[in-house]
Amino acid sequence: MPHAKILLPAHCRGARGLLNWSQAELAERAGVSRSTVKDFETERHALHHSTERLLIVAIEQGGAVLLTDEGAGPGVRLKAPETS
Repeated sequence: MPHAKILLPAHCRGARGLLNWSQAELAERAGVSRSTVKDFETERHALHHSTERLLIVAIEQGGAVLLTDEGAGPGVRLKAPETS
C-alpha cells in the first residue's frame, strides 16, 4: 500500500524532540542505522522510500503525528490521548 506522507528532516527532529528520543532510539525502533537518521536529519542524503516508511511508522507508533504543509508549514504534534 503506497503512502502519501513525506518525511522531512524537520519532521524527524521535531518528532524525536516531542517523543524525547535520541537518534539512536529512533533508528532502533525503525530498524535502521543511526547514521541513516543522522545523515537524513542533517540533509546529507535523502531516504529510500522503504526507509522513509520505516521511520514514519516508528514515529507514529511512538505517538507523534506528522502534519502536512497546509499553509502554515509542515509540523509534528503528539497524538491526542485516547478516551475510554
